Amino acid sequence: MIELEGVPELVDPVMVAAFEGWNDAGDAASAAVAHLDKEWKGEVFAALDAEDYYDFQVNRPTVWLDDGVRKVTWPTTRLSVVRVGGDKPRDLVLVRGIEPSMRWRSFCNEILGFAHELGVELVVIMGALLGDTPHTRPVPVSGVTSDPDLARTMALEETKYEGPTGIVGILQEACTHAGVPAVSLWAAVPHYVSQPPNPKATLALLNRLEDLIGLRIPLGELTEDARAWQLGVDQLAAEDSEVAEYVQSLEEARDTAELPEASGEAIAREFERYLRRRDGGPGQGGTHATDGEGAAYLRDAPSDRTRPPKPKPTQRPGQGAEGEDEGGDDASGPPESSGDSSDG
Repeated sequence: MIELEGVPELVDPVMVAAFEGWNDAGDAASAAVAHLDKEWKGEVFAALDAEDYYDFQVNRPTVWLDDGVRKVTWPTTRLSVVRVGGDKPRDLVLVRGIEPSMRWRSFCNEILGFAHELGVELVVIMGALLGDTPHTRPVPVSGVTSDPDLARTMALEETKYEGPTGIVGILQEACTHAGVPAVSLWAAVPHYVSQPPNPKATLALLNRLEDLIGLRIPLGELTEDARAWQLGVDQLAAEDSEVAEYVQSLEEARDTAELPEASGEAIAREFERYLRRRDGGPGQGGTHATDGEGAAYLRDAPSDRTRPPKPKPTQRPGQGAEGEDEGGDDASGPPESSGDSSDG
């Protein structure tokens, strides 16, 4: 291991992790952790030794110039800490890197070693997968855990997935076996616009994280980036009537599946969320998920919009991520909830 700045003492820390690669469709999850690091000015204190976990023919190092001096950046996973002030201060340990090429058990054990040493109380691992979901609707985000008690207390799904998994699933299972509470948050990215970045999916993950750990997350320019992304997809879609028909079918399937959610219990949960955020909480500065136009954009009701680019089922970069092909046209959640998320 490479020690960079020494390990700080933390207050009620939560570890938030994301990894580029198989479980990061549209780079949505890794971008969410990068956003937290940027907005809260994270301080890197450690990095895993790249020699131990990465195949450099798969993830190549990069060369760059620093005031005329040639330097090399190696692919790895770095840990940083952010301190969130407010009435109830809480620190976050951010884990951001690339899915390792080898020695996954050692990789997870090393991360868990940090979690134990830092007194981490909860591990939240974020991922994104491709699904049959329309870009014109709010991004579905599912929260799953392998811990039945945690599923009950935090209103999460208990994982039932069986099949191939990525580092997100392996790390969650490692946490469970080590007795560390762990949750996975999964965003569903429309398979027909899978190219990164996808700020709308990143925004949805941050919304869910905000609800889960009780922090108000500054969004900066992310809301406007998400709006611009959707408008760009709309403009491309307007050129193809076949795509418009396809997306309309996804919208209809999604709206039909979500009808049961228009219940008194669901409305009460949303109102409680509104009151909690209105009254404020830990976190400083910036626009928040429920502020002004951002809230209407993120949680908007179905509306008539121009449609996106033609779907190309044979070109789905994230295809193969756990369960993502199992959801069919049910856009209410199955692709993401039965995906790697189910595996944990």
